[in-house]
Amino acid sequence: MKCTFSDQEQILQLLNGLNNQLSPKFERCAGISSSRFDILYELYGVEEMTQSHLQKAVHIDASAITRHLKQLEADGMVTRRRNPSDNRETFVQLTEEGLQRIDGYKKEKIGFVNQMLKDFNDEELTVLKDMLTRLQQNISQY
Repeated sequence: MKCTFSDQEQILQLLNGLNNQLSPKFERCAGISSSRFDILYELYGVEEMTQSHLQKAVHIDASAITRHLKQLEADGMVTRRRNPSDNRETFVQLTEEGLQRIDGYKKEKIGFVNQMLKDFNDEELTVLKDMLTRLQQNISQY
């Protein structure tokens, strides 16, 4: 007996497959995990932000953000400091090293994305972006 899958099931399977491939391939290309890149990218262009705000912005749990920030701090890319008026709150900011490294990572990301989207024309890219945006909105409403 042959099993068949609906178009919707096949789309979900393809999206899962893409998701499973994206992070490790990006990490090999850029030299940093996608989660750490997202953290640095959120900090890029702001003076500082609270660790809890950063955690929400990159959609990872509290223990994961702490682990990532400890490693980024050990690598000299971020600094953390307690809020003097509320010791429960921690502020995070990029260091000069972090700023330089994120610039390099951004260049690697552009190369990765260009390779991923090669042979797509402008119209296809616009349609894909619109569809992915709608998917993201639908998922967030679920």
